[in-house]
Amino acid sequence: MPGTTPTPEVMPGAEAFEFPGGDGPDGRTGVLLVHGFTGTPMSMRPWGESLAAEGFAVSCPLLPGHGTRWQDCNASTHDQWTATVERAFDALAARCDRVFVAGLSMGGTLATRLAQVRPDDVAGLLLVNPALLTQRLDAKLLPLIARITPSWAPIASDIKKAGVTELAYPKLPTRAMMQLRGLWALTRADLGRVTAPVIVFHSEVDHVVEPVNSTILLAGIGSTDTEEVVLQDSYHVATLDNDAPLIFSRSAEWIRAHVRAGEPDTPPAEHR
Repeated sequence: MPGTTPTPEVMPGAEAFEFPGGDGPDGRTGVLLVHGFTGTPMSMRPWGESLAAEGFAVSCPLLPGHGTRWQDCNASTHDQWTATVERAFDALAARCDRVFVAGLSMGGTLATRLAQVRPDDVAGLLLVNPALLTQRLDAKLLPLIARITPSWAPIASDIKKAGVTELAYPKLPTRAMMQLRGLWALTRADLGRVTAPVIVFHSEVDHVVEPVNSTILLAGIGSTDTEEVVLQDSYHVATLDNDAPLIFSRSAEWIRAHVRAGEPDTPPAEHR
């Protein structure tokens, strides 16, 4: 129709995905996966497939401005990203007894933000190289850079494993990066509102999100149930890297342990 804006075409492989879960008790547990900045659900799909194979219900939305053209990302806002995550959470929660939220990089920021505004709803957080700030020198010039140019050097595919490439934008959208900085500030300010159990996987060497981000997050959250796992053979996109099998297996174990911990004790047979 005249005057309407065509829907951006999603890159093959960048689509959102869902897995329904099994018939057993794990099928009533949902895991919401959230991808990173300039990335796509492709970086989360192997993790999602592993969780689905374990019987969990899984959902991974495509964030606004992502998976199409980098120019589209510059037109998106962090409020749109958080709203998309919240809608996906509610849709998964409608068919599950409990929902855990797992995120990579900015996906970890968004997962943390959701746990801040919905503390009674999020069953737990599983974070891989979560982002709260950057110490890169060029980041100090970002407000100026964003006014001068709409794009900058890309941050995608920081992967140690040979032959693996992340499906992500070839440029960093500078105006969207300003939105991400705003999201970081909000999330850092409210870290104490996070009370859900948290497990953080972070790479010893990460060329995109410095490991100090995980240190700041763990030191600032209000959760009393926390765990830290250091990944020694992966870079930033660890869900596609050498330590991915460790992330996947530990995730399933951690979720199951917290599901059991949250269930009421079964009374002995003679008292039933």
